[in-house]
Amino acid sequence: MALLKSSRETKPASPNVVAWAIFSLAIGGFGIGTTEFAMMGLLPNVAEGVGVSVPTAGHVISAYALGVVVGAPLLVAISAKMPRKTLALSLMALFTVGNLLSVFAQDYSTLLVTRFIAGLPHGAFFGVAAVLAASMVAPTKRGRAISMVMMGLSIANVLGVPLATFVGQAFGWRWLFVLVGVIGVITMVCMAIFIPAQKAQVGASLRNELSALRRGQVWLTLLVGVVGFGGFFAVYTYVANTMTDVAGFSASFLPIIVGLYGVGMVVGNYVGGRIADWSVMGSIYLVMGFIAAMLVLYAATVHIQWMALLMIFVIGASGAMLIPSLQTRLLDVSPGAPTLASSLNHSALNMANALGAFVGGLVITWGWGFTAPAMVGAVLAVLGLGVALLSGLLDKSGSK
Repeated sequence: MALLKSSRETKPASPNVVAWAIFSLAIGGFGIGTTEFAMMGLLPNVAEGVGVSVPTAGHVISAYALGVVVGAPLLVAISAKMPRKTLALSLMALFTVGNLLSVFAQDYSTLLVTRFIAGLPHGAFFGVAAVLAASMVAPTKRGRAISMVMMGLSIANVLGVPLATFVGQAFGWRWLFVLVGVIGVITMVCMAIFIPAQKAQVGASLRNELSALRRGQVWLTLLVGVVGFGGFFAVYTYVANTMTDVAGFSASFLPIIVGLYGVGMVVGNYVGGRIADWSVMGSIYLVMGFIAAMLVLYAATVHIQWMALLMIFVIGASGAMLIPSLQTRLLDVSPGAPTLASSLNHSALNMANALGAFVGGLVITWGWGFTAPAMVGAVLAVLGLGVALLSGLLDKSGSK
């Protein structure tokens, strides 16, 4: 309850106000999800466009992820006294500029830099969006409110990513960033109109936000995300090559494949928000074990086309199911500093993204094949479950 007292700035808003505010934030998530995940489906095109190999082009994804890792704590910390609506608008403006700069990147090195810039506001935006959503609803509905903000990220994989993949294949991969830039502008307009004006949080300061970093449970929760999601991203980073080289699909079928993954994310996000309200730690244990099992099954069956399609859906669902629980857990273990802790969740997930892209490329380069990252990912998911169990045990002992 301390979290709610520290993070809630107003009484719960009316249902209509909450719905439109969350819709506005979800549009931003839609744009972020489109630029993040469409790059994976267009990775062969990007590699050809800047004259590098596919594993090397995977480092462009890592650059974006590292921007998230750096940007989330940095931007939240230096803007601790800024009203959260103003902060959300500023972050979306930076995101839009970063993507538009990527349109004009003429070589691999420049593209690395522009993707890093575009990634800087990613985690901070989702962090402040989660706190905004949680502050407008009753305590028992926080998981669902957060999941609805994240729904934009999930829907991006159903609509935005397939559209961007099709546009990128038909007209050139740079058009992905044009599309995302337009979404960014639309997001800023909607947030300006629909999110209620808010005063800066009373007592907010850089020192208070950084207090979250002194809590061991915050670091353990972040470690669950880094380790548990590493293999998940290793699989999805190279999904285009796996589906064409192993499953035998044509490249023209990739928009449908990534769309199916997105449908899984929508379903998983919806379910994840509800099981988070049922039991935050229980849902983390359950989903981490499920991810490990599904990655093993994916590696064993991806050469069968109908199973490959089924498993892409399931993997998308399993990953999305975990995010609301991790986000809510971070809010619970960081009273007085919810924005930074919530933002760090996306730093953790994008460290997992960077780790996954690197490890996946490494085992592929070693000649282990495009199914090898899934087996490595299953091991990482088990390790993530172990970290979560340790965190739960420390909870029972009263450790912070």
